[in-house]
Amino acid sequence: MTTNKKAYKVRLGIFVSLGLLILFIIIFFIGTNQNLFSSKFKISTNFGNVSGLQVGGQVRFSGISVGTIENIQIINDSTVNVIASIDSDVKKFIKKDSKASIASEGVIGDRILTISQGSTKSPEVKDGARIESFEPVEFDDILSSIQVTAGNAEIITNELAILLSDINDGEGTIGKLMNDEDMANDLDRTMENLRKSSKGLEENMEAAKHNFLLRGYFKKKEREKERARKEAEKEAKKNK
Repeated sequence: MTTNKKAYKVRLGIFVSLGLLILFIIIFFIGTNQNLFSSKFKISTNFGNVSGLQVGGQVRFSGISVGTIENIQIINDSTVNVIASIDSDVKKFIKKDSKASIASEGVIGDRILTISQGSTKSPEVKDGARIESFEPVEFDDILSSIQVTAGNAEIITNELAILLSDINDGEGTIGKLMNDEDMANDLDRTMENLRKSSKGLEENMEAAKHNFLLRGYFKKKEREKERARKEAEKEAKKNK
């Protein structure tokens, strides 16, 4: 009986030891993934509305998860302060003029804090510093804008339908023009007369150029054009 008790205690000890070992391994992997064992620094920023951002949410820089939201506190009726805990190894990349904004992880995912890169000439941010922020775009505002756009599109569509119906019925100037054969023929004759007039004008100008009384005038104009062209080419060469 004593031997059985000893064997039981040994098995129990081994089982508890294995359980503790597995627990430590799980804690280690979770801590590694969540960067719990790496050195941290803190920055803060203010928003008018955090749009569902929560403590424990991710902080991303250049699309990479670099920290978590440590605290969210209401300062007054128009300001909410957000404190983020970030890995120290990315501190040199975050600048004083970097800006924070709130985004979604996917279309309907959790809200996350994103930090822009900032300018290369700006010094790196210090531990505990506050950076500027962009106010997030609310999903409700986007839906409202889409609804307004859809309403306007519906109004335009209805007006176009009415206009096309009037044209088909021969109402209005465009409708009469498209459906009245006499008016269409008058328009064709008018355009033909304009073409003939234009052609006659070109022929008269060509004849005038060869007239000995006006030949000197047209040659003078051509020389002036040539002189202006050469001067423009000289000016262009000087500017090169």
